Amino acid sequence: MSRALRVGVIALVVLALAGVIVLKRSRSEAVIAEGGAASVAAAAQAPRDRLPKLIDLGANACIPCKKMKPILDELRVSHAERFEVVFIDVWQDPSAAEPFGIRLIPTQIFYGPDGEELFRHEGFFSREDILAKWGELGFRWDAPAAQG
Repeated sequence: MSRALRVGVIALVVLALAGVIVLKRSRSEAVIAEGGAASVAAAAQAPRDRLPKLIDLGANACIPCKKMKPILDELRVSHAERFEVVFIDVWQDPSAAEPFGIRLIPTQIFYGPDGEELFRHEGFFSREDILAKWGELGFRWDAPAAQG
């Protein structure tokens, strides 16, 4: 393969990658322009089915956030009828974090069923600590969920 052909192929690959990046950015900017970030934040804070809510603001690439992921995933399943768990990747969509006024990640925000912020924690938060904090806030789930 001639040197000119190799340079041409490399240039095409670089241009294709640049095009993909530009398209991806313009798509996310369009979502934000349509209220995407604001609607993500509003949906995360809005009461759903009158359940309390835990919002975790972090990033998929942050080390403490990576440690939190399996905890949040497990809580999302095991306590689905008791509280909602929402994760927002603030590196992927920085504007989604703005309404929450976070200073560092991960940040966990506990909301009551009425959408009122009850507590905020910065840094890694274990499963046991999360459940204990819900208990301190008056939400006790030691017994099975009430059947009605």
